[in-house]
Amino acid sequence: MAEQEVERFTVWGSRIIGGVGLAVVAVVLVLGVAGVGDPYHPAAYPVCGLVALLIWVMLIRPAVSVADGRLVLRNPISSVRIPLASIEHLVVRQWLAVRAGERRFTSSGIGRSYRQGMRDDQRGNVTGVEIASLSYGAIVERRLQKLAEDARTREGVEQYSDEQMALAADVRREWAWPEIGLGAALVLALVVTLLV
Repeated sequence: MAEQEVERFTVWGSRIIGGVGLAVVAVVLVLGVAGVGDPYHPAAYPVCGLVALLIWVMLIRPAVSVADGRLVLRNPISSVRIPLASIEHLVVRQWLAVRAGERRFTSSGIGRSYRQGMRDDQRGNVTGVEIASLSYGAIVERRLQKLAEDARTREGVEQYSDEQMALAADVRREWAWPEIGLGAALVLALVVTLLV
């Protein structure tokens, strides 16, 4: 079986800011473990862990990709896998919004500012080399719309049809159990250190 091509879309600004945030938390932890300055209260360590986890789930984890004929929306504590042919409407504004069946899904993995959206809308329907003048969010929006249209054509599914509604029933949500478990453990550690 041939491997399916995977396309990933992400906003690097949030990942860079998240990386800097994680580095700052790591420095604070190293200084505390090394005993530089006044000793930390034991609760400082789970707080640093919670801050690092929050940076991870809010800034680094969110992403959008296409794999195996599905749009994958990786959000802070879950991932949603939507069959491309089931997508009725898709738009990128402050975040990506997708409608499949009677359900709506969002992802902060891709977005564009209000100003970028206005500028892109004023340019109208651009093609060819002119597409480079659009924001990254608008380029991703057009690419995802094209992938969804191609999937509908390939599968012989008309937009807003009963077949498309049936495909939308195959949307799957997977919870980010490692992040959820780590968050619960850190909260428990914080409570224990505050009570002791």
